[in-house]
Amino acid sequence: MPRFEPHPQRRTAVVAGASSGIGAATAIALATAGHPVALGARREDKCSELAATIRAGGGEAIALPLDVSDDDSVKNFTAIATSELGPVEILISCAGDLEARLVHELHSTEFLRQLQVNLVGPHRLVSAIVPGMVTRQRGDVVFVSSDVARTPRPRMGAYVAAKNGLDGMARAMQMELEGAGVRVSVVRPGPTLTEMGMSWDAGTVQAVLDDWTTWGLARHPNFLRPSDVAAAVTTIVSTPRGSHLTLIEIQPEAPLAAGRALGEVADRTAASRAEASQAEVQEGGSQ
Repeated sequence: MPRFEPHPQRRTAVVAGASSGIGAATAIALATAGHPVALGARREDKCSELAATIRAGGGEAIALPLDVSDDDSVKNFTAIATSELGPVEILISCAGDLEARLVHELHSTEFLRQLQVNLVGPHRLVSAIVPGMVTRQRGDVVFVSSDVARTPRPRMGAYVAAKNGLDGMARAMQMELEGAGVRVSVVRPGPTLTEMGMSWDAGTVQAVLDDWTTWGLARHPNFLRPSDVAAAVTTIVSTPRGSHLTLIEIQPEAPLAAGRALGEVADRTAASRAEASQAEVQEGGSQ
């Protein structure tokens, strides 16, 4: 007899922050895997367009308004998603926002707003959805965090604080829900090409990049694609019951450096070994 009942083939998923970027890519990936998906974001029009695209491709998706900083919005989103698609089996928390400012220049109202979206918002989703998972003794919760939780970046103090809090909350939940059948996981992507930061003016962008370079945080120019992060999320929720991927960290792969092609490395290695062998023979002959 298996240790756990396998996942149902059809698992209702909700994706917060599904209007663009990682959330949109994750919604597509989950729908492609055969799961009905409720897309939620403040920009409901964008979610509606994406849901229509998913349905046109044979998937099942609905679009609903969602503001994770508002209690009633989260409750209404959860109620409608459950009513139309069934009990939520997969919760993906992707909603996020970022204002690039020096901490001491950031007004406390803006600091609090970022905490509301990036930390308190995910907790609102947890409060609305996880109790049902506990009752059914199964479910996956995936928080999309950031590598800033491990390596802070300047001009992102509020975002850094929120993502550290999110990681801490996730770890506490992993302990609290052990044996409940509900898996809580964290995905920490590095720099990802999304709409976040696209509203910054040129001066802000340059200041951020300069600071990243100063602190060794811009080793190469490559960025992750949203689909790269979505693939990690899909891997987590697709993992058979009985195992638990608690944390996945993803970084963009650096471009191939000139002269580091596999054949060239092999040729240099072989040449180095030949030179070493020749040196040993000559040394032995001189003794």
